[in-house]
Amino acid sequence: MTSPDSETEELDAKYLHTIPVYGREYQKYSIDKKIYFQPVDDNEAERLEREHCFFNGVFDNRLIFPPIHNPRRILDCGHGAGSWSADVAEQYPDCEVIGVDISPHMNPDDVPVNLWLQVDDLNRSFTFPPNHFDLVHSRMLATGIDGSRWPSYIEDIKRVLRPGGWVQLVEMYFNAQSDNGSLTEEHALRQWSTKFMRSMQGLKDLRVGTHLRNLLTAAGMEEVDTRMIPLPLCEWSTDPRIREIGAANRESVRELLPSLSLYPLTQRLHMPDDVFQRLIAQAQEEANSPKLKAYFPLYVCIGRKPL
Repeated sequence: MTSPDSETEELDAKYLHTIPVYGREYQKYSIDKKIYFQPVDDNEAERLEREHCFFNGVFDNRLIFPPIHNPRRILDCGHGAGSWSADVAEQYPDCEVIGVDISPHMNPDDVPVNLWLQVDDLNRSFTFPPNHFDLVHSRMLATGIDGSRWPSYIEDIKRVLRPGGWVQLVEMYFNAQSDNGSLTEEHALRQWSTKFMRSMQGLKDLRVGTHLRNLLTAAGMEEVDTRMIPLPLCEWSTDPRIREIGAANRESVRELLPSLSLYPLTQRLHMPDDVFQRLIAQAQEEANSPKLKAYFPLYVCIGRKPL
């Protein structure tokens, strides 16, 4: 991971190779290295863009949560399809924005002139200079960051932040929940959650959202603030705001379930494709049922590097 001021290096061909799995394309390097198990095709890029629009609605169109007014340098870890990076670069045209991701396949064709997208593995130590960024953004990386890497990942983020700089973390806990007990172990949605969590066991920490606060405070960050936002899987809530989020989330969930779990369940747990498709169809149907009152917890956490 390098600064845009350094000489541009030609992209290593090893990052470009893909492999097909049941009609979807995956980055061979990520699969071989057990880094990332989601597709990298055009359908996934479109899904990520829709997911970004959904998050914009959840966050009231706020891209940056900490009190940062005139950022000079921003790092986006795991930029995906580049949606957040591009929006931030357009909102702050005088700011240098760098996005890093393991896959170059979903990079947008046109990006703002102040945005640089780089290919690297966030499981390796950062090579950016210390005290360099005003903000480091990291969203939905639980399926990409190795479980044992999180403490050093936060330390890397802290090191490259300037004194007084902020980190912004957003992670979803993919364990479908229902506070009224309507979601039981017999439901396909719960079975999907259980199997997906098991498919990543020993590799990724899918519960990392629940201890983001502890990770930041252990790293010595200050003004740490964490909140959990329940994301309804459909519009079951009587609260108008939560109901609106649930309505917007319904289609997002239909796309999210197979995207996240096709490779892990069929290749890592060796589930036959027809069994997988039935499980997904049943889970999608249940997710759209207001009787279950099911949701995924979304954790948002910010922290400031001491001056």
